[in-house]
Amino acid sequence: MTPINPRRAAAVGTLVCALGATFVMYGLGLRADAPPAPDDLDSLAAAERGQAVGGTAAQNQDPSARSVKVTARRYRFDPSVIEVFQDEVVKVELHSADIAHSLTIDAYRIAKRASPSGPVTFEFRADQAGTFPYYCNLQIDDGCRQMRGQLVVKPRR
Repeated sequence: MTPINPRRAAAVGTLVCALGATFVMYGLGLRADAPPAPDDLDSLAAAERGQAVGGTAAQNQDPSARSVKVTARRYRFDPSVIEVFQDEVVKVELHSADIAHSLTIDAYRIAKRASPSGPVTFEFRADQAGTFPYYCNLQIDDGCRQMRGQLVVKPRR
């Protein structure tokens, strides 16, 4: 086995790091010759018009977003019916008042679990019109199997 030349190893290491950094910068669009990203173009256009650039997430949210607080307790959901419009972004805050519970909506491939120690928050786009059952899929207690509700997604007109 031939000994490793420390200078050659250092040179190869430096080359690998430089290539890696170049690859990362290229992949992220950080090259000097890269065109600005669409968000940057919007910011530049707004700045040229004298408008404020940036803002909080709340300012940039879709105005049709719908917040829903659901509490699971003693084998029921409150509310048991959630009504939204098609294509709305729905933000659900799931609370559990007694033991761990879940909220599962098979049609939207959602299964979220909340414990009494704290709520869980999730979002989804209600892109399918119709009535979809939701339920607790945990089997901690026999009563969990009876926990049912409905998500009603009304078509937009």
